[in-house]
Amino acid sequence: MARAILLVLDSLGCGGAPDAADFGDEGADTLGHIAQACARGAADGDGLRKGLLHVPNLDALGLGRACETSTGALPPGLSRNVAPHAIHGCAQEISFGKDTPSGHWEMAGAPLPWRLGHFPDTRPCFPPELVQELVDTAKLPGILGDRHAPGIALIEELGEEHLKTGKPIVYTSADSVLQIAAHEEAFGLERLYETCRIARRIADRWNVGRVIARPFVGTTRANFARTPNRKDFAIPPPPGNLLDRAEEAGRAALSFGKIGDIFRHRATGREIKGRDNGALLDALISEWPVMPDGGLALVNLVDFDTDHGHRRDVAGYARALEAFDARLPALLATLRAEDMLLISADHGNDPTWRGTDHTRENAPVVGLVAGRRGADVGRRASFADIGQTIARHLGLRPVAKGEAFALPQS
Repeated sequence: MARAILLVLDSLGCGGAPDAADFGDEGADTLGHIAQACARGAADGDGLRKGLLHVPNLDALGLGRACETSTGALPPGLSRNVAPHAIHGCAQEISFGKDTPSGHWEMAGAPLPWRLGHFPDTRPCFPPELVQELVDTAKLPGILGDRHAPGIALIEELGEEHLKTGKPIVYTSADSVLQIAAHEEAFGLERLYETCRIARRIADRWNVGRVIARPFVGTTRANFARTPNRKDFAIPPPPGNLLDRAEEAGRAALSFGKIGDIFRHRATGREIKGRDNGALLDALISEWPVMPDGGLALVNLVDFDTDHGHRRDVAGYARALEAFDARLPALLATLRAEDMLLISADHGNDPTWRGTDHTRENAPVVGLVAGRRGADVGRRASFADIGQTIARHLGLRPVAKGEAFALPQS
């Protein structure tokens, strides 16, 4: 019986979506602009990066062709030459956002049918009644931040005041999110999680998609650093997604990285965390050979987004892509005949773009079914086509939305 892996390269958009202008993102192109910057010599901490973006294994699966399908242009360093087994195309999002949960839910075949709530880009940004209830219920001395901001910069700015006052740093972005940063030791990790659970209940009234715990350590601005103990508290995903269907059929499921949090631990099977992309790939390569027939794995590799996209680190993003590409042959070697691997993204985060928020972009779709010929699947009308394709391949009941790819049967 076939098995399947859906692997999400968090934020690797491949060109502005048809409605990008509605989000202020017309012209954004995460992958294309990274490749162009590499060709010019992207700024790096050690000077200038030398050489084109080098991702030969993704390119053989059709990454260049996926970009060309999305934008009409072939990024420098990528090609039109694809392996005979490659499945390649791109997909656009129909959910009303450019955030992680709605992108993942739609990829799993259940688009979010309503708009999430957002906080205005003002100072302060949160409704006073929300803040007061959070302070009272969580027994806080107050909060810091209360504005749109990139998290790393805000922790550097306010971390020392947080240590002196005990007030957590509460902030948001263009996404439907309320984030709470606090020192993992001085404030306490479990206290931070409980504060976020309280915030989750309060934020429901504002239809907020996620509350995120952002623990950090360090003693001064010079050495503050986030820890791997981030935790997301999301609203429940829409029903009828790929994980739901797998659970209904009694199939084994593995959820790597943030997947458990994103799907609110519903039908997520065994959840596996890792400190970074490399650790998660190690775990996937170790676990997949013993995954039973009919099994499903969902994988989120978040470092592209958090470490490089939000920090507008072009050269670092390129290095992370190349590091993933170098591990891809080891992952492919674990596939058995009829195993499906699809690689995509949940949104964009163009590191050359203004601001530090996600960008509304198409997602590349590349992959293969081991032992079969591939196909150009073109431009897909919804991320949900990915989930529908996997559901059909696994013999599951159809997911809520989406049209499966037309793929060769041999």
